[in-house]
Amino acid sequence: MEYYVTKNQKKLRCGITTGTCATAAAKAAAELLLFGNYSEAVVVHTPKGIDVSVPVFLSVDTKQKTEYKVVKDSGDDPDVTNHAEIFACVEKVEEGCNCPKEAFCFKKSPNLFLDGGIGVGRVVKDGMEQKKGQAAINAVPREMIFHAVHEVCKVAGYNGALLIKIHVPQGKELAKRTFNPRLGIEGGISILGTSGILEPMSEKAMIDTIELQIRCLQAQGEKKLLVTPGNYGQGYVSSFLHLDLDKSIKCSNYIGETLDFAVACGMQDFLLVGNIGKLVKLAAGIMNTHSRVADGRREILAVHTVLSGGDANLVPEIMKCINTEEILQLLDRNRLQQQVIKSLCEKIEEHICYRAGDKMEAGVILFSEKFGFLGKTKKADGILKLFGGSI
Repeated sequence: MEYYVTKNQKKLRCGITTGTCATAAAKAAAELLLFGNYSEAVVVHTPKGIDVSVPVFLSVDTKQKTEYKVVKDSGDDPDVTNHAEIFACVEKVEEGCNCPKEAFCFKKSPNLFLDGGIGVGRVVKDGMEQKKGQAAINAVPREMIFHAVHEVCKVAGYNGALLIKIHVPQGKELAKRTFNPRLGIEGGISILGTSGILEPMSEKAMIDTIELQIRCLQAQGEKKLLVTPGNYGQGYVSSFLHLDLDKSIKCSNYIGETLDFAVACGMQDFLLVGNIGKLVKLAAGIMNTHSRVADGRREILAVHTVLSGGDANLVPEIMKCINTEEILQLLDRNRLQQQVIKSLCEKIEEHICYRAGDKMEAGVILFSEKFGFLGKTKKADGILKLFGGSI
């Protein structure tokens, strides 16, 4: 993997995600099973648009199934899974007979099935993107794996059923150093990656980059700033608010620092748009929203549920929820969602405006994946209009 990015005036080598590793191993295994072609490396097209050549190592070779492994390379910013061995086994099966009932199916080819093996976590609670009992293989990696194997099948003219199984021998131990146990995922790591590429970026480098972006906008004469925590926020801004992203910035978890930089650079208006799963923490004055710094999402929502007239008996139910989407569903069932969001927004505005001071107007818009637009602080509408948008 020889792809580099420059962060804080340093040239850093990127790595690959567990999703890209699993895709490379599955593609190599499918090519050997269906073509008899042995590989030392395969090319994977990542969602980021970058083609990467990934070294692969043969593990199993029979007439019915083949298996390759990839040793994960996290680049210059090693994570928990750096150097983990990601295996993919591709096996010819009778459709529906030898496939686990919890296996994923591919819409474009009903004969392809995907499941996790040893060391790949399994979902044990409701509320996740996967169903209870399914392997913790996220949507983008699933699509990558299925697409790669499907393309091999097309070229080979193979229409039989295949079961793809991903396993990570070290996964159970590695998972203890992740948030999977708290999220309701047991037995191993998740197969992740929205871009396929793992870009190294230290906390300081990321904060420096945020400041640099704001200073560049200042140099262009900008007096207003549109901010999202990341890709989800940008997607919402583009698709639902129909705003131009050219002059927006991503602040990641560093909302407090971003506010400080915006004030220091003379910005007059600041609009933050993001998913409630991250921005709910602002209601408690938490300005670094990384889970390693602070969580408190359930506690915050529980307090505002009671403040909004909810029964105290809902608090234990909220504390059992594994994410904010599940809590929102609970509030919706109890006809409390609107009141709780209003209460949250009032507190978010109090904290965000205190941090911004009297030199800059600041507003926040909250959304969720399931419910879409949820609410906004009082000043958000006026600032949104400055960007040519409205709700």
